[in-house]
Amino acid sequence: MIFSRTYKAALGLFRSSLQIRALVYTVALSGTALVILGGVLSVSIGNGLFNTRTERALVESERAKFTVSRLFNGMSPYNTWALDQTIQNVVPELESIGVSQTRLVAFLHSNKQPNPYELSNPQSAGLDLSLITDSFRNKVRSQPGLTSQTVQIKKAGESVPAILIGQPITLPGGHHYELYLVYDMISEQQNLAFVQRTLVLGGLVTLMIIGFFSFLVTSWLVKPVQEAAITSELIASGDLGRRLPVKGTDVVAVLATSFNHMADSLQEKIKDLNNISTMQQRFVSDVSHELRTPLTTMRLSADILYAKRDDFGNDEKRSIEIMHGQMNRFDKLLADLLEISRYDASNVQREFELQDLNGVVGTALASIQQFADSKGVYLDADVPSGAVKCEMDAIRIGRILNNLLTNAIEHSEGRPVKIRVAQNDSAVAVSVTDKGIGMNESEISQVFNRFWRADPSRKRTTGGTGLGLAISFEDATLHNGLLEVTAEPGVGSCFRLTLPKDSTITEFESPLPLAVERA
Repeated sequence: MIFSRTYKAALGLFRSSLQIRALVYTVALSGTALVILGGVLSVSIGNGLFNTRTERALVESERAKFTVSRLFNGMSPYNTWALDQTIQNVVPELESIGVSQTRLVAFLHSNKQPNPYELSNPQSAGLDLSLITDSFRNKVRSQPGLTSQTVQIKKAGESVPAILIGQPITLPGGHHYELYLVYDMISEQQNLAFVQRTLVLGGLVTLMIIGFFSFLVTSWLVKPVQEAAITSELIASGDLGRRLPVKGTDVVAVLATSFNHMADSLQEKIKDLNNISTMQQRFVSDVSHELRTPLTTMRLSADILYAKRDDFGNDEKRSIEIMHGQMNRFDKLLADLLEISRYDASNVQREFELQDLNGVVGTALASIQQFADSKGVYLDADVPSGAVKCEMDAIRIGRILNNLLTNAIEHSEGRPVKIRVAQNDSAVAVSVTDKGIGMNESEISQVFNRFWRADPSRKRTTGGTGLGLAISFEDATLHNGLLEVTAEPGVGSCFRLTLPKDSTITEFESPLPLAVERA
């Protein structure tokens, strides 16, 4: 478990840091190159030591042949006792010769002729005659010169490489012998091991040096990228005046200059957009306020005419009723435009109090009951018996519920609308579900857009402005809450409002499901 966490942390750091990746790649590639170079050097040096030792062993073996010839020079071939004594002296004579390294000696009677005089077959103590195989002896007997091969011998309990050299020698009286000399290469092996240790140590030190300088170089190269990333984050967070320092004329300086030009252009465009947005907000706000005074006068006149509509003829009465309805709709539109302009200008004040959501829902149901009755829609309320308290602005939450209920009744096709209220430890929620026409995925994605309607040709009886759900979404966001919707065409829609019990809470789970109800 600890290894897994460490591995995941290291992998995450590797993926997130350009400098670490560059450092790892540089060290890995350099290490691979050093391993290959060290292997080539080790093999080359080993072959050189072996070849040098072999050449020296061959030279010493030639000298040994002359030494043996000198021992038997002038000896009578008929004095077999003296001949045998001299044969026994060959091994100590060759072992004690002044060579750079010790060697083992075997002076063996050749198997290609009988040995009736039982002449000796002397050998050095510790020499394993199994090293001298029959195939090698046949090769020595068939060639007049030196024959060599590589063998492994035991020395100080360890197996070390050695060179076995054999040559035929004819003694006085026609006796055929074979002289075998074994030269160990323990000194060369030790030298090669020392060279290999030096190469490994030198490679590690070289890797450390490469890693250190790679870290310095990558730090220098990555620093401008890190500065660009930090500056980008600061610009994205609103610090539009932040710029990169420009040093020199290299590609990094060109990058910084281009980035600064881009930031300047972006700042100008944002400033232009902010000016346009401010002008639009001011225009909407000013127009809405300016229209308030004439609208009040017009609405007062319309109300007076509406109150006396029965005194007029049928055509005049119908006109008065239409004018009165449109004046009410115009008044609501101005109120919604003023509210939207406040949100756009970030001029909405949070005035929260600990309220009972059941009471707010009850008030909303009572205010919408007459409209539901006129549409023949039954409001099925599922409200818990206890208090469902949370911090809220009751007026804004009431406005959200009124919008949701109005839309549900309008699109329910006369079928019942269900209202549910629930709570958990961190949040409260209310859902409004209808079994009406529903919406498709495209319509769901636009339902909270301003002035958007699912079916503009559909006859509306409530005089909606197209801003109700957009304002409701802003009201829910003001409470750090969520206003969500799901729907299916021909099945119905479900809107769910979830509010944290404490307005400072940002993470919570809704106590109600977000799902349509099938018949």
